[in-house]
Amino acid sequence: MTQKYTTDSEAVDALVKKYKTLNEEIGKVIVGQEDVIRDLLISIFSNGHCLLVGVPGLAKTLLVNTISQVLGLSFNRVQFTPDLMPSDIIGSEILDENRNFKFVKGPLFNNLILADEINRTPPKTQSALLESMQEKAITTGGKTYQLPKPFFVLATQNPIEQEGTYPLPEAQLDRFMFNIWLDYPSLEEELNIVKSTTGNLKVQVNKVMDSEEIMFFQELVRKIPVPDNVMEFAVKISSSTRPNREQTPEVVNKYLSWGAGPRASQFLVLGAKCHAAINGKYSADIEDVKAVVEPILRHRIVRNYKAEAEGYSIEAIIEEIVKSVS
Repeated sequence: MTQKYTTDSEAVDALVKKYKTLNEEIGKVIVGQEDVIRDLLISIFSNGHCLLVGVPGLAKTLLVNTISQVLGLSFNRVQFTPDLMPSDIIGSEILDENRNFKFVKGPLFNNLILADEINRTPPKTQSALLESMQEKAITTGGKTYQLPKPFFVLATQNPIEQEGTYPLPEAQLDRFMFNIWLDYPSLEEELNIVKSTTGNLKVQVNKVMDSEEIMFFQELVRKIPVPDNVMEFAVKISSSTRPNREQTPEVVNKYLSWGAGPRASQFLVLGAKCHAAINGKYSADIEDVKAVVEPILRHRIVRNYKAEAEGYSIEAIIEEIVKSVS
């Protein structure tokens, strides 16, 4: 049950404590990856979805499973393959023993879904998943079924192997709040990983929250005030990514084909609110926007051939955009 708080500031203080406890519990299993964990939790408290990009073996599945345990959420992993059909994830109708049609729910009917290697399945199945992300419901056989609340999709992609894959188009990528890059661990972190995973020690994590409390904090995040200058800063960053417009930085005109849409501005403000809340601030500021700008814009701007030929990364372009707006 959600505890009653007399003021929003008191609730923010409670969120800070919960966030710290969440990190401690996740840290029992996951070594390092502090920024990744922070961005995942921000997306959950902002009621958004995440795209995790990283090579195999970086514990993406373990990370998502651990987060589902500490948040008290039901979890399911779907391994996306070229032969996966929409009915395999949303469910299908079967004829029961009484010769009546009965809907059997698929793996999407859980709070937290790990869509493993989402780019390995054809567009038809991708669309079924993306519809559920947007509508928080699925439609089959002319009937609509609501998905459990809260509902999050954390999809993974392998950045190396692209042969025989179905890359998500930009319009579908835009539905993900964050594009989070998982990098290799440091030497010290890898040593700790090997030590903790090659013995017979089993670590138990404790449940820190429940679904009701998560939804309460999602509402709290939306109440965090954002000053006009911070709101304007976020919108200016998004509009500055669009080539050949007034006040667009030269780096954008030179290296980008397409920029971010209005959804990026919305997520920048929402992400800044949540970043402020988990850091004990009662109002979002420009530093909070800067903290979430990279994972929000990374998959929303498209480099041109010139940028690729010159090895100019998306992260470098984002950094230049933020400097030009600042």
